Amino acid sequence: MSTEEKPVSAPRSLAEALRGRDDTELAALLRSRPDLVTPVPTDLTQLATRAGTRASVVRALDRLDRFTLQTAQALAVAADPAPYGELLGLLAGDEGDPAVSAALPGAVRTLREQALVWGGDDRLRLVRTARELLSPSPQHPSPTGLGPTVREATAGMSPGRIQEIVTAAGLPSTHDAVSAVAALTALFTDRERMAALLAEVPFESLEVLERLVWGPPYGQVTADPATRLRRLLDRGLLLPTAPGTVVLPREVALHLRGGRAHRTVEPVPPRVGAAATHSPRTVDATAAGQAYTALATVEELLKDWDEGGPAVLRSGGLSVRDLKRTAAALDLPEQVAAFWVELAYLSGLLASDGEADERYAATPAYDTWRERPAAERWTTLAAAWLTATRTPGLVGGRDAKDHTLSALGPGLDRSAAPEVRRRVLTLLAELPEGTAPDAGSVAERLRWERPLRATGGAAGSGPTGTDTGSGAGSGTGTGAGTGDDLRSRLARWTLTEAEMLGVTGRGALSAHGRALLGMPAPASKAQPQAERADRADRADRAPEPAGPGDRLPVHHRPAAPYPDSPAPPPPALTAPTPAEQAAASAAAARLLAPQLPEPLDHVLLQADLTAVAPGPLRRPLADTLGVLADVESKGGATVYRFTPGSVRRALDAGRAAADLHAFLAAHSRTPVPQPLTYLIDDVARRHGHLRVGAASAYVRCDDDAMLNEILADKRAAELGLRRLAPTVLAAQADPIGLLEGLRRMGFAPAAESAGGDVLVTRADARRTPPRTAPEPVPEGPPVPDDTLLAAAVRAVRAGDLASTAPRKAKGGEADGTGAGSGELPRTGVAETLATVQAAVLTGETLWIGYVNAEGAASQRVIAPVRVEGGFVTAYDHTADAVRTYPLHRITGVAELADDEN
Repeated sequence: MSTEEKPVSAPRSLAEALRGRDDTELAALLRSRPDLVTPVPTDLTQLATRAGTRASVVRALDRLDRFTLQTAQALAVAADPAPYGELLGLLAGDEGDPAVSAALPGAVRTLREQALVWGGDDRLRLVRTARELLSPSPQHPSPTGLGPTVREATAGMSPGRIQEIVTAAGLPSTHDAVSAVAALTALFTDRERMAALLAEVPFESLEVLERLVWGPPYGQVTADPATRLRRLLDRGLLLPTAPGTVVLPREVALHLRGGRAHRTVEPVPPRVGAAATHSPRTVDATAAGQAYTALATVEELLKDWDEGGPAVLRSGGLSVRDLKRTAAALDLPEQVAAFWVELAYLSGLLASDGEADERYAATPAYDTWRERPAAERWTTLAAAWLTATRTPGLVGGRDAKDHTLSALGPGLDRSAAPEVRRRVLTLLAELPEGTAPDAGSVAERLRWERPLRATGGAAGSGPTGTDTGSGAGSGTGTGAGTGDDLRSRLARWTLTEAEMLGVTGRGALSAHGRALLGMPAPASKAQPQAERADRADRADRAPEPAGPGDRLPVHHRPAAPYPDSPAPPPPALTAPTPAEQAAASAAAARLLAPQLPEPLDHVLLQADLTAVAPGPLRRPLADTLGVLADVESKGGATVYRFTPGSVRRALDAGRAAADLHAFLAAHSRTPVPQPLTYLIDDVARRHGHLRVGAASAYVRCDDDAMLNEILADKRAAELGLRRLAPTVLAAQADPIGLLEGLRRMGFAPAAESAGGDVLVTRADARRTPPRTAPEPVPEGPPVPDDTLLAAAVRAVRAGDLASTAPRKAKGGEADGTGAGSGELPRTGVAETLATVQAAVLTGETLWIGYVNAEGAASQRVIAPVRVEGGFVTAYDHTADAVRTYPLHRITGVAELADDEN
């Protein structure tokens, strides 16, 4: 019989349904549920078994959007199997809903593709584990609010009581309880007869049903129910489930609901609303300004920790006191300072030094990062933020053990964070250019796309989708719930952090932010410069929608053609490969570079001993000026103030007074003020006039009058000074303490070496040993690439061939059983050798049992090629490779039945 002539039978199991899929469909299943491929299943039966395990089903349900989940919930309360029409009725109701009718095929297709539903449209079956998780029960009510069926609710009821209910409902009595329950079920599912029955019920009794109809379906009654309840109990409209507890049967509730399983069905994702609209040019300029501020903030942070940062807590992380000190140094709120500290750590610019007295410090990568162009430095920060699982927004919260979550400490990883960040930015990219989203609508959209994570799990199961979304810790720091679930908070933090980082400007996605996501620029960006500027001016008056040329990559494409048409579930956002991310970062840097200000090579010196930098300074100038002067204020222009202490700091670093005069004259657009010249000369004249060495310590000076002045000063008492000679004082303090003490007294001493030379005390920047940035904590197994998927599909197919290929019986006829249906074949050594040798000559395929060196037994389908030296060389269909097998490890052989195809 040819393949076309064979009757097509409905699959009897999920494994049979999977056998009907082609390789592309199997690869799509493994891609959407990567836990099924770790390790690779031996055959399709094992794949189906693994797809039905509780952990795997919970993970699959966790990634369904709201409407697809509602479809699965409706199947859980429908008949098993259920025809497509019944499922449509449960979702659309008796009156129907065009939006539901349009969206339902896509939801069923998604459930089928993910192996949660199998069977044809006439016999849709929800996998057993999913039905158990989603079906209503007294302990775990269903999100549908429905209760048990009449058959389930009357399971423990006496036959006599069932007959009384049947009679009271106006039905003829039956001979047994089973037929009585069937008759009652038929009555409750018949719309006309049910309407007539309810017409006989008084209004006050109907009010009781109205309170239970949308759930929860359980209620409490006394031992002697009121008359309005007694009428309902007598007719079976309420059924007792336990002493003092009654339930509204599912069939009755569905009639009162008009056939709907859910009060509100959401086949279309909620639209992301606009909060404000700006011109794209304004957005890009604002975002570029924020990007430059981000670079300056990170540099200022690491400069503050240049000589060794705060100590590492014993439990890891930054202490609250050190975070407050860092926030004060950066002039930022503590939560914002925690974000910049975490960002430097995520980018590999900051780490602990690993010493006994462990402290945080910049890494060697920081020095390399500083030398790169500003746009490239920004993409390093932005790309690290986009892919990181560490969540700075949790800092200051509490974990599951009620411990405070600290910056740079453990417990901040949330594996859902990268997906949420990328998804939020993708939603921004789907809006017209220059449009800032409404944060509440973004959170609502995310709750629609992943409802289980918003509510903390599937009804009846308590599966994942919990508040953490990560194995790294369960605490969140704030309360959870549908209004403040983790994904909503991640979305809110994403919008805030993207603005601080310069990915967005005034809330709207910038051009370089779009490029960072790997998205092509909108059509307007390809227009000539003059036309773009004209359009930007017009956008301030009347924003234009995005053009039809705004095409997105497959994994970023909008989920719905807004706003009216239903849409399939949004595609999963796959993480880009390193090469793709590098290309996206390079494109973002190219777009950002023209927007950043050019570094200046000059300052404006003023007579009040200040210098104004009207913009960013080139690095050598900024570094030298940072030593010679103190930063007084920051902003669009930075103000530096010269003080005796700052000038002495420059002299201690090895600069001479002449060098400082030349430096200021070369880099000032204004004449060097006379007060500043006098300040430098005065400090330089006194710098090094006193010499400090080790006696413990000593002070020597050619001017004995100055030494007399020091001895007479009461502040010198703590130094333990005494005169050794007219020009030498000895001290009990150590040289460093003596230097600091004399400087506090207003002198400018210089340190002296053992040879009498002045020591240059240049502060060396502290660096950690080479460190790598923290790795993101994955959420379950990673999505396999195409190569692994292809290999996995081949292995599963080959294993399935080995387990299902029919073998010949002793008489030579096919016994109708698969190779994997029984135990390993058993044959004697002589018979095994003869069968294998014959197969080499005839080219037949054999089924063998094989025990490897570790003692593990397996079944294989092989095509023998050569037999010699006690070994069989054959093509192994199971492994899709040529293998060699020792004969003594083959337990037996059997010939496969001829393929009837």
